[in-house]
Parts: sequence; C-alpha cells; structure tokens
Amino acid sequence: MRLKSFFADTVEQAISLARREMGPDAMLVHSKRSSAEAQRLGAYEVVCAVAADQAHERGTSESIPAAPPSPPVDKLSQEVSGLKHQMERLALSLARCGSGMAGIGSDPELARAFAQLTDAELDTDLAYEVIGRINSPVRPGALRHQLSRLVNVSGELGCPGAPARIAALVGPPGSGKTSALVKLAVQYGVSARKRTQLLSLDTYRVAAADELQSYAAILGIGCQVVETTAALPAALDEHRNKDLILIDTPGLGRSEIEGFEDLSGFFAAASGLDTHLVLPASMRTRDLKRVTEQYAVFKPGKLLFTRLDETETFGSMLSESVRMGIPISFVSRGQRIPEDLEAATADLLLSLILKSEAVQEPSFGVAAA
Repeated sequence: MRLKSFFADTVEQAISLARREMGPDAMLVHSKRSSAEAQRLGAYEVVCAVAADQAHERGTSESIPAAPPSPPVDKLSQEVSGLKHQMERLALSLARCGSGMAGIGSDPELARAFAQLTDAELDTDLAYEVIGRINSPVRPGALRHQLSRLVNVSGELGCPGAPARIAALVGPPGSGKTSALVKLAVQYGVSARKRTQLLSLDTYRVAAADELQSYAAILGIGCQVVETTAALPAALDEHRNKDLILIDTPGLGRSEIEGFEDLSGFFAAASGLDTHLVLPASMRTRDLKRVTEQYAVFKPGKLLFTRLDETETFGSMLSESVRMGIPISFVSRGQRIPEDLEAATADLLLSLILKSEAVQEPSFGVAAA
C-alpha cells in the first residue's frame, strides 16, 4: 500500500491532484486543515492510498494511453467502490465544517451511516452532528438513538389551556391544506363527537370556499366563509361555544404574501390560535426552506406534511423542523379521508427516514455516545 499527502486550497482539489498522480483508484484515507508550517502548500491536506502494484503500473505506463477500465463485476468490488465514495463524501463535509474530526472519514461504518442520512436528504450539518455523537467501535441502535435527539413532534390540535381548540392551516398553493383540514375535522371533530365549525378565508381561489362547504354539508358540520381578515375576530366570537374551530386560508405564492399583511399580522399576534404550516413532503429541500422563510410572518407553531406517498426520502422534513425550531404535528400519505392523516410520532419519523426504500439503517449498527 502506498500512502501520500497532497495539499490544496480545497479538499476536492487535493483529491483531484491525488487521482491525477496515483490513478482513479486512489482512496481517501484522511483529511484535515494544513498545519501552520504547511499552509503555504495549501489550506487542506489529504492522505490518499493506492495499492503498490497499481502505483508501479501507473509510473511505468504514464506515456501509454490506457484502455478504459472495465466496470467491476464482482459484488465485493462494487461495495468497496461505493464505500470509498461514501467516505469521501463524509470527509468533504467535515472539511467544509472546519472540523478537526475529519478522521471519521476513514471509518467505513460511520461513513456509510453519514451517506445514508444525507441520501435521505437530511441536512448535511445535521447528519454530521448525528454522526459526531456516535462512538466507534459501534453497537446496534445508536444511529436511531442519536437521530431521535433531533425529533420534535406534537400531534395535537389547539393551544393548551385555551377554552376552545382553534387551529389554522397556512401554506403555499397546492400543498393540500383543504384536504388536511377536512381530515382533521373528521378525526378530531366528527369522530370524537365534538361540535365543529369550519371557517374559510379562501375567497381568493375560484370555488375554494364552495369545495369546503360541500365537505361540511356531507359531514353535517358548520362552514362559514369569512370575506376579510377584519371579519375574522367576529366569526371566532360567534362560534366560541364550539369545541373545535378549523380555519382554511388561501394558498399564497411568493409575490402574494406581502399583499396579505393583515392576515399574517393577525395570525402572528393572535393568542390561542394553533397555526400549522402545511408543506408537501415531496417538495425539494431548497424549496422547503424558501417557503418556510416566506411563511415565517404567520408565526406558525407547527409543521404539517402532506404527500408522503409521493416521495421516498423524508430527511428534509426533520431538517426543516430543526431549522425552524418547531414540531411536526401531522403527516398525510394520500387522498383518503380521514385514513391518510395521522399524528406525527418520533417512531414514525425515524422509521420513515431510516427504513424507507432509499435508506435503511446500517446492518452493522452504530454505538450510542
């Protein structure tokens, strides 16, 4: 085995230098910030390795064009190749974080666990935080245990201590607010034999209020269209004797939220109002972050995720919950009313992230810190 250090301003550049000299099979062993004495050579030092016979062949055939390497057919070779890239991904992330623990990148078990979390679209920094709490040698169950420390759930409607349970759903167009509202009305209102009232502020979308009124008629509960934000306090007072009041709102795009300052201001200042931001789990991570930032003016206290049946990766849900510092309340998997909506639990979220088709907890296990 031949080992050699390479220096560059980024870890990626250093690895590129190593591959250029040692060949495409060069494997990352370790990466770290350069010592003070070596800073003139580059900001980062990486140590790469290659089999001695491969290094010799590389040196003696530098001027002879090599035939393209045949793809690995042996299952073990494929696993080794995949593991190498996972280790590199972890090392790159650690280097970007400026951590002195980049040596984790040389631990194949931790590297694989890190790759699985990021493949599930958990935020890279959060994935590193989870892996950073795990000791080696590893024991089963620690990956789930450490990930659970990030989970924050609250599958409840209404604010504690309030005389009536009042909940509002806000979110972008097409996120599934109205469907989720009806499912909540059935589960927590009709099925629980609670006096339930629906209020619709969605006079912006064509026939939106009519749709909700049709559902209410079928369920045998009240539904009132509230034309303006100014009329909302009176509507709430009118139905103060109800056990559960659910408020539907218009889906607002980026350019429209500023035009609803009265509504967002009311929601942000209202006491006893339980506001859920409704987001599709299938939305791209970047878009989720953008939408949550736009809807921060409503001061949502919880996140409700829909369309879980349209994606195979669920780490972004947890990432947004952690980033916003608010719990996940409910999740919805499809169109059936009310079966496809359930209260979020830690076990449910962990199972989605670690046991989805795209991501499974490592068979080797990881030790709790």
